[in-house]
Amino acid sequence: MQQIFNFIFKNSTRLLFLLLLCVSLLLTIQSHSYHKSRIISSANFLTGGVYEKINNITEYLNLKTENDALALENARLKSVLFNMKDTLTVKRLENMKNIAPEDVLVSKVIHNTYNTHENFLTLNSGSNDGVKADMGVINSLGIVGIIDRTSPKYSTVISILNVKSQINAKIKKSNHFGSLTWNGKNTGFVQLLDVPRLASVRKGDTIVTGGQSVIFPENINIGTIHNIYIDSVTNYYTLNIRLFNDMTNLGHVYIIKSKDRDEVNNLEKTSKKDE
Repeated sequence: MQQIFNFIFKNSTRLLFLLLLCVSLLLTIQSHSYHKSRIISSANFLTGGVYEKINNITEYLNLKTENDALALENARLKSVLFNMKDTLTVKRLENMKNIAPEDVLVSKVIHNTYNTHENFLTLNSGSNDGVKADMGVINSLGIVGIIDRTSPKYSTVISILNVKSQINAKIKKSNHFGSLTWNGKNTGFVQLLDVPRLASVRKGDTIVTGGQSVIFPENINIGTIHNIYIDSVTNYYTLNIRLFNDMTNLGHVYIIKSKDRDEVNNLEKTSKKDE
């Protein structure tokens, strides 16, 4: 212990200089958006590489689980192909608003947090692949999140298991919509808020993405109603939704390009300026 104190006293000037340097750098980054964005982009690049290496090891250890999932998916696809009466393919095209294959990017989750209140994912696709902020991310079971930031090779996603996430969603059978959020409690459930009392809701009803979003195509699956509550303050329904997705076990995902997003956003900005 005495040696530690001696070292501090002997190098107090250098230590003070390093402390002041760190404080000045931190203040510079916080007060200048350009410096802040560059630091975040660099951090995404570095952490993305580390996450990818860790993910490669994890994938190798989980090959059996991945193979079982692929076998089930292949069986389902074969069932669709050989059953001529099955209209799943047509419905899927309609539900995706005829989004062309070139508007869908296939990516892989290389890091996934689900044990905090503000959870994020990291994908191994970035700006070099055409990924931009505010693109929707889904998989074969439903929605996953929204692109937040990108670096050339990687991107981060605001998970639907993030208390700051808000997504337009609706009851599939009635089209009554609300705001999809997460209360930070259970990774298997999210909440649909502000659903009007006149809506017909039942346990087991399917919840899908709404038509008021320019991020997600309409009618992408989310989950089913598990519990129904009435908010004593607003007198609206609050629905507890059991997710179709297991958000703790995500592999490949699809990033959706929205050609209409910029046009809609620019039009709405123009309208607000005219008010």
